[in-house]
Amino acid sequence: MKETKQAPASPEARDAVREVMAAFQAFKGANDARLDEIERKAAADVLLEEKVARIDQAVAAAQARLDRAMSQNRRPVIGGEAAEPASAPEAKAAWDGYLKTGQSVGLETKAGLSTGATSGGYVVPYETERAIERRLMAVSPMREIATVRTVAAGVFRKPVSTAGVASGWVAETAARPETDPATLALLEFPSADLYASPAATQALLDDALVDLDEWLAGEVEDAFAAQETQAFVTGDGTNKPKGFLSYAAVADADQAWGQIGYVASGAAGGFAATNPTDRLIDLIYAPKAQYRPNGRFVMNRRTVSTVRKFKDADGNYIWQPAARLGENASLLGYPITEIETMPDVAANSLSIAFGDFQRGYLIVDRAGVRVLRDPFTAKPYVLFYTTKRVGGGVQNFDAIKVMKFAAT
Repeated sequence: MKETKQAPASPEARDAVREVMAAFQAFKGANDARLDEIERKAAADVLLEEKVARIDQAVAAAQARLDRAMSQNRRPVIGGEAAEPASAPEAKAAWDGYLKTGQSVGLETKAGLSTGATSGGYVVPYETERAIERRLMAVSPMREIATVRTVAAGVFRKPVSTAGVASGWVAETAARPETDPATLALLEFPSADLYASPAATQALLDDALVDLDEWLAGEVEDAFAAQETQAFVTGDGTNKPKGFLSYAAVADADQAWGQIGYVASGAAGGFAATNPTDRLIDLIYAPKAQYRPNGRFVMNRRTVSTVRKFKDADGNYIWQPAARLGENASLLGYPITEIETMPDVAANSLSIAFGDFQRGYLIVDRAGVRVLRDPFTAKPYVLFYTTKRVGGGVQNFDAIKVMKFAAT
């Protein structure tokens, strides 16, 4: 049995936690002085404003370093025997031979690989596919918080109940009238091709010390993660996943199945001038109670920088850094996931989301990653045209709410 365990916390991660805590203490002192100045003079000193902005950038940078360190720490350490089927040694050798030299004679029979029907190339061995998936899980914020399912079909169909079965109380001997059945909706999540073409020199491929599976996974990691994250947030669903911000957004009181409910920020293109924290609390309580225990905020770093300055009614900062390794920074007690593709605060923007993303958003991975070796297009480099099929969309419209930066 292969044992998968979490890597021990690195010294860099521990140092990053201390750095975030120290930077936030300095930020609180500077921002408190700025607020006192505004209270006394109805305007902040320019130097104080610059100091707060500078320290805020230091907090954001320290938090980013902590996030990177924890991302590395989340990558699993594998030891022992295989927990899942692994390719035979001859399959691994055949695959490496294809990557290094393009030799494909007998590749299908030795490695159990097949040619791609649409994109060409060969389906990679199990180890290479898992290496790509592990790296994507470590660097993609949406994969970290959403439900991820691997499927064999090109379109994943999921029936969901939009209205539960009717029920009621009756006396012991009273008649039991027939109840209305549940109302079902069929959600479809089609997979679309995601591709990248990492390049290598023949010298690199011939180097016996290079693990080609890890090299390929590392090369496509950033390209795949950036494209996926953009699509999971704002994708239009045409040849890509449908992002949760691409669904129709309506006032939460009028929200129906198939729509995302929003809470207004209280001002056009910004937070309300007074008590801005109240609207964030309204956003927390927009989802039903069952979605709050696993709820979290999603926003980009510039929006985090804005809410970091807010205080509650008792004068406490509502943003708090992670106190321990493995935790996220929190807002009003709920973790924050920073996703850079979330929109900046602007008129009518949907810049903050809150909810249970694990229950609300589904990512669908079509099993199989294909690679086509191309030594001709960019000589003297060898290109590896790598494709992966991914889909995604909202699976529970009650679990995710957003804040619209508008007066109403």
